[in-house]
Amino acid sequence: MTRIPINQAELANEGLQERLQMSTAEIGLAVRTTNCLEEKGIFTVHDLLHTKREDLLSISNFGEKTLEEVYKSLEDIGFYRPGSQGQMQQEAANQRRGMIPR
Repeated sequence: MTRIPINQAELANEGLQERLQMSTAEIGLAVRTTNCLEEKGIFTVHDLLHTKREDLLSISNFGEKTLEEVYKSLEDIGFYRPGSQGQMQQEAANQRRGMIPR
């Protein structure tokens, strides 16, 4: 038996797809940061999430402060670094709503 009713699962999936398709400019990054990412072919949140930390740091004018800006913007739209406080809080909230098996 599914723990999440199908309509809720579909809605959650739609919301996830919408967030993944957002452009890097839409998530609140500085113009300079967006330009750096676009020069490397990173245009969407999906692209960004599939880029290794080392690859981001290899971009010209893209350092630790810029990386932190990217992480903060991703957290603001619900994507957290593994083991981060935000991820743990999100998982706890999902458990309370019955969305993650305990």
